[in-house]
Amino acid sequence: MKAAILTIGDEILLGQITDTNSASIARSLASSGIRIATMLSVADSATAIVQALESLFAGHDLVLATGGLGPTKDDLTKKVLADYFDDSLVFHDQTFRQIEKLLALRGVPMNPLNRNQALLPSKARILPNRKGTAAGMWFEREGKILIALPGVPFEMEHLMQEQVLPLLKERFPGTALSYRLLQVSNTAESVLAEKLDDFEKSLPDGLRLAYLPSPGIVKLRLTANQQAQERLDPFFEQLCLLLRAFSFRFAVISAPEENLKTEEKIGLLLGNGSLSLSTAESCTGGEIARLLVSVAGSSRYFKGGIVAYSNAVKEKILGVDSPILARYGAVSEPVVRAMALSARQLFQSDYALATSGIAGPGGGSEEKPVGTVWIGLASPSGCQARCFHFASDRQRNIAQAASAALEWLWTELLEQSPSSPQNP
Repeated sequence: MKAAILTIGDEILLGQITDTNSASIARSLASSGIRIATMLSVADSATAIVQALESLFAGHDLVLATGGLGPTKDDLTKKVLADYFDDSLVFHDQTFRQIEKLLALRGVPMNPLNRNQALLPSKARILPNRKGTAAGMWFEREGKILIALPGVPFEMEHLMQEQVLPLLKERFPGTALSYRLLQVSNTAESVLAEKLDDFEKSLPDGLRLAYLPSPGIVKLRLTANQQAQERLDPFFEQLCLLLRAFSFRFAVISAPEENLKTEEKIGLLLGNGSLSLSTAESCTGGEIARLLVSVAGSSRYFKGGIVAYSNAVKEKILGVDSPILARYGAVSEPVVRAMALSARQLFQSDYALATSGIAGPGGGSEEKPVGTVWIGLASPSGCQARCFHFASDRQRNIAQAASAALEWLWTELLEQSPSSPQNP
């Protein structure tokens, strides 16, 4: 089966918002054995939408579209799709009651625009949306399927998980894949690929290894089709043995954790063990703390953080000795160790992360080029520090340093948590 994603909206083409929906849909479909062959974005225009549908249906069996289902005049998708499938809009009482209930909970009065959202194509299968006012729609014609979803990411994701994926699995039961996932920290994708080249060549038909890189980590996903599922676990165990033999630091990711961000996985481990965390950040400027507090319930385990950007703050607030700063410089192992230990003591936390580096674009030297970052981790068992070398882009360095710090903490917590998946 060939599938495509169509995102609709001027705001995407103008760069006013980032299209996260396509990546989310692709991940969800991949877990069901449906691979995306094409992604396309078009404007809020009837002509553009119809042309896109004609083009995509010419070479694809399934199209998932997002956007343009809201209550305003520029939301054209519903009417365009009804016309495209030779259908008409009719009042859908169940959807209207759902909209009424949702607006009442939000304290928003019903108006004609909201009421019009209950006008839906008569021949389409309606996908109820419990998270918003725009229902999803499932169209079929001549063996082709179009699924229209709202553009609001959390509404789209809700409909994908609650409605779309179960229906697709029911309709195409033979496409399901099985897979195992692990995560390697602080190793370049190219290094992993070189070491695992012979392993990849040894994989039988139906097994495939994929590399999924992101700042500070590479996820390895071993996937099996239905014919090769019995061989999945033996080859996955072999993969883990190889990684251990090459001294790579890795952790197995369970299915419930697969789509969680690192800060969310940290929250689960800290919350479950009643442990606490604090931060002392220099080059990351509070980015680690921002990521941590983005997780609901983080107040249970995150005690607080200090942005010690200047040496004066490092000395006066964190108590880093001025002779250490003078001798080694702010971007150094002794300084970041002192920062982590001081944060752990000041906040009375079980763990503390500290960063100090040269984010750029200036400030680097031959000895410490832009992208050099020291990260410290203080824990009940002591304090460690690691040096990382990132790129020359300032924002990328900040993001990579924060990601590397959280990944390091997560792997440490994972090794000490009896309730979490361990390296086999």
